[in-house]
Amino acid sequence: MADVTPPTEHLSQTSLSDAISSSETLRAEFSDRVPIRSILSRPDGGAGLAGNHVRIGGWVKTGRKADKDAFAFLELNDGSCPANLQVIVDSDKADLGQLVPTGTCVSVDGVLKLPPAGTKQKVELRVEKVISAVARIRNALAYATHTFFQKHGFLYVHTPIITTSDCEGAGEMFQVTTLIAEAEKLEKDLIKNPPPTESDLEAERLVVKEKGDIVAQLKSAKASKQDIGASVAELKKAKENLAKLEERSKLKPGIPQKNGKIDYTQDFFARQAFLTVSGQLQVESFVCSLSSVYTFGPTFRAENSHTSRHLAEFWMVEPEIAFAELEDDMKCAEAYVRYLCQWLLDNCYDDMEFMADKFDKGCINRLKMVASTPFERITYTKAVELLEEAVKNGKVFENKVEWGTDLASEHERYLTEVKFQKPVIVYNYPKQIKAFYMRVNDDGKTVAAMDVLVPKVGELIGGSQRDERYDVIQSRIKEMGLPSEPYEWYLDLRRYGTVKHSGFGLGFERMILFATGIDNIRDVIPFPRYPGRADL
Repeated sequence: MADVTPPTEHLSQTSLSDAISSSETLRAEFSDRVPIRSILSRPDGGAGLAGNHVRIGGWVKTGRKADKDAFAFLELNDGSCPANLQVIVDSDKADLGQLVPTGTCVSVDGVLKLPPAGTKQKVELRVEKVISAVARIRNALAYATHTFFQKHGFLYVHTPIITTSDCEGAGEMFQVTTLIAEAEKLEKDLIKNPPPTESDLEAERLVVKEKGDIVAQLKSAKASKQDIGASVAELKKAKENLAKLEERSKLKPGIPQKNGKIDYTQDFFARQAFLTVSGQLQVESFVCSLSSVYTFGPTFRAENSHTSRHLAEFWMVEPEIAFAELEDDMKCAEAYVRYLCQWLLDNCYDDMEFMADKFDKGCINRLKMVASTPFERITYTKAVELLEEAVKNGKVFENKVEWGTDLASEHERYLTEVKFQKPVIVYNYPKQIKAFYMRVNDDGKTVAAMDVLVPKVGELIGGSQRDERYDVIQSRIKEMGLPSEPYEWYLDLRRYGTVKHSGFGLGFERMILFATGIDNIRDVIPFPRYPGRADL
């Protein structure tokens, strides 16, 4: 291959961004991936961008090995335009056999080069790295999660994705309903086959009357059973037709209502249902008979947030421990996080070296520090005092620091990155900012809740001792303005006897952010879902 490099070779990634018109739907707005359209739609076909390092992601349309399998040519398309970008991958960069099949999804780093004279391409990509490190790290953390909990006697249980109760009480839930689809279907049907008019109904009523009169006459005339039976059958059929017409005449377009409100008894589950924000409430029903359990699955938040730390669909690891208080919960959380960090160091060091080279030079040292350092533990009250002291000493926070409000990400990161320079567990939060199920402390103002804060991310884990007292939980549900009916089954866990138990939830994607140093949470999950985006 010719290695023609024009004077633009030393342009930085920033200059590439400048070179590409911002009016094009370029760059993945929230990542450093460059859409193929941004390159090939230029008047020069992308030739002027030669020499620039770029990251491309897409699907192989055609692929072939060449020069005795020394390298492969891939025609890559990412859906941003009809044209394909030619990509050249040397055999020492990846397993070519896995790359050449049509439909293969790849993400590659490389340098844009001018192709040999006489070829149809204006520019091609010479690959330096086929990226699959994030996928391997995600897989390793999932494997380590199951290994840790299975090793410590936890039973893996599956909790429902569709639920009728809001675990967090925040109301930010995706609703599961067929009412809209059914309403649209009915509307189309009524347009195609309009409902019967009053005259149609009256005509059918006359048919029923006529059929009834005939039956009466036959009986009066003492006709044969066969004749009477045939007439009765016709009368029955006419009544059925009338009933169908009357039922259809009641159909109205739109979502069904009752007493001015949506009639959820007509919905698929005959009541309101939602995608779960957490499997915790359901996993508590398992812990009361199996002692130590955990669930690991997708959860959903209908939070209209566009930050680099939020997703609408994400994965949660949620263990629950019977006969455990807050202290036990904190011990388990710390041991789990340290285990994950050591697992990556032991099993994914080459991938972590790549992350250190490409994203965060300190990621390996951060894993080593967390794996080997006991976590700091402070009360929420102490945390507020430390933050207020920092403000007095000139530290500026965007969010106000005061007792009774939740800690913002900047507060959490100050505590773990600046003040203590290691993970911090903050516990005993004000009850008004925490969920109803957390055990109310004797002071009546705080609950036995804890958050594990880590550098780079802030809150990684949230957990608590669950309140085992029926009357306290019942009053907390009322305090928070939650309807009691959806939680009756949960109250039964206390109403008929229970045990002390505690648990926590770890945001799996946040753990990947912490481990890799990648800045945006949308880059650590294969198919990110966030406001305005649910592709594929």
